[in-house]
Amino acid sequence: MKVLLTGAAGFIGYHTARKLLARGDEVIGLDNLNDYYDPTLKRARLAMLEREPKFRFVKMDLADRGGMKALFAREKFPRVIHLAAQAGVRYSLENPQAYVDSNVTGTLNVLEGCRHNGVEHLVFASTSSVYGLNTRMPFTEHRGVDHPLSLYASTKRANELMAHNYAALFKLPVTGLRFFTVYGPWGRPDMALFLFTRNILEGKPIDVFNHGHHRRDFTYVEDIAEGVVRSCDRVAVSNPQWNADEPDPASSSAPFRIYNIGNNAPVDLIRYIEVLEECLGRKAIKNMLPLQPGDVADTYADVEDLARDVGYKPSTPVETGIRRFVDWYLEYYKTGAPQPTRVTNLG
Repeated sequence: MKVLLTGAAGFIGYHTARKLLARGDEVIGLDNLNDYYDPTLKRARLAMLEREPKFRFVKMDLADRGGMKALFAREKFPRVIHLAAQAGVRYSLENPQAYVDSNVTGTLNVLEGCRHNGVEHLVFASTSSVYGLNTRMPFTEHRGVDHPLSLYASTKRANELMAHNYAALFKLPVTGLRFFTVYGPWGRPDMALFLFTRNILEGKPIDVFNHGHHRRDFTYVEDIAEGVVRSCDRVAVSNPQWNADEPDPASSSAPFRIYNIGNNAPVDLIRYIEVLEECLGRKAIKNMLPLQPGDVADTYADVEDLARDVGYKPSTPVETGIRRFVDWYLEYYKTGAPQPTRVTNLG
């Protein structure tokens, strides 16, 4: 099967591409290799993928309407996995226009490409950040998400609404996946685990927001990628029990579904740091700080629908996932690759 994978040089995109290639799919990977974080890491991921004969790279910005239109018309993809986005909660407070350009305009161009070129199924990335002010745990797809706390979350919620529009009007099967705090090898340098590791190794303090009282449904990246691939294989269909008088946000009379992908086991941030300390054999110097603007205090994914419909749920414990990250980090950065420097993003 030929698959368009946007964001192929990104963290989740890289792992998803590897899973698709491992089973023999042809992957056309699209990325603009922007400098939100050091492109050296993106190029290193891309170099690994380009060793595979069934991988082709296309450097393009999602907002390039003409380029996207031509790509879809030329390749006629049966399936599309749309992971490319401007990421990061706090950066959306600094540069909101980047989120509209990439996450809204870019996603519209993907939807248009799918609509006009017979795509059988579009899978796209959303985020647990859409739950915003919700505090009822675990977060379920069957409750409303109309109170986001960041523009990043708002653009992702807009993606969900736009996707439903195309499913309803044009019968395009679409599945949205809400990722919960993804971590692991080849991760983004702006995220907490990356910067915690660097600072602990250098004997520098780590910034611990909300005084360490965060609880996060930390989800290992390989589990996320597996969920993405399996969701791609299960083409979205309409829900015959859907009731317009009592509309279910997770499904529709159109071929549309929303699923959480999380570990279904929230962990205290302090425990997360303790595991990292154990893996590094060093203690962290903690700089306790208040909750940051745009952050959600706790996350906890209900993954019952994913398990029932897709036949999969993440299961990697943080003790295993953090160990794998540390092993990768120590191996990668001993080569002298540049160290990450951006602000912490817990996700």
